[in-house]
Amino acid sequence: MTSQKGRVLIVAGSDSGGGAGIQADLKTVTAFGVYGATAITALTAQNTLGVFGLHPVPAEFVAHQMRVVLEDIGADAIKIGMLGNGEIAAAVAEVLELSAYRDIPVILDPVLSSTSGHALLDEAGLETLKSRLIPRANLVTPNLAEAEILTGVAAHDLPTMRRAAEAILALGARSVLIKGGHLEGDALTDLLIGAKGEEVFRHPRIQTRHTHGTGCTLASAIAAGVARGLPLMRAVTEACDYVQAAIRAAPGLGQGNGPLGQLEI
Repeated sequence: MTSQKGRVLIVAGSDSGGGAGIQADLKTVTAFGVYGATAITALTAQNTLGVFGLHPVPAEFVAHQMRVVLEDIGADAIKIGMLGNGEIAAAVAEVLELSAYRDIPVILDPVLSSTSGHALLDEAGLETLKSRLIPRANLVTPNLAEAEILTGVAAHDLPTMRRAAEAILALGARSVLIKGGHLEGDALTDLLIGAKGEEVFRHPRIQTRHTHGTGCTLASAIAAGVARGLPLMRAVTEACDYVQAAIRAAPGLGQGNGPLGQLEI
């Protein structure tokens, strides 16, 4: 999509079905011509029907993956997805708090549970997310359910989405993108709020069951834009349009919530 290069370090779990997680992240940054490196936090046994098993990576090894990549290859942005537990969340926070890496932009997708309801972060991890990772984030990208868990605000329209976003900003995030995909209606409404004000993004709802990995894809597309030096507003705009195109290009695989077509655009 562009000849300008960038580097994104992706900290997230592996999806054996290839629809979300590290697999979706790498497809996405590759589509933008950006180099993707990884620190894998967990292995999952999953497909389009749900998550059937989860095996966390030892926390120190997650941090070790991050450090060796950053010391050698470096990163222009770091995208964080599924963390799994408090030990991993704390280990990731420790790396991000090192003085050498404090200026690298962080895009944080707070993955708390799967679409099928499988918990993907424990209570200790949630507390570390709120106390150490959100304050380090340049952008946090929760959906409505995640925003409610983080803030206690049940968002069901634009005003309550704004309240939830402001509560996350109060936790220390520089910007927040509340994803309104679970609102009712024919239009999708996402809300971006940060130091430069707010922007509402609206797109037509595509009637399909093939939406597995939309959150991962959106956050990674934003990270790719940031890594290429785009202003955040432009990176979010480009990413939202990309996700719409990837949904339309979905290959139609699986019996359940199928994957997107990140490389078919």
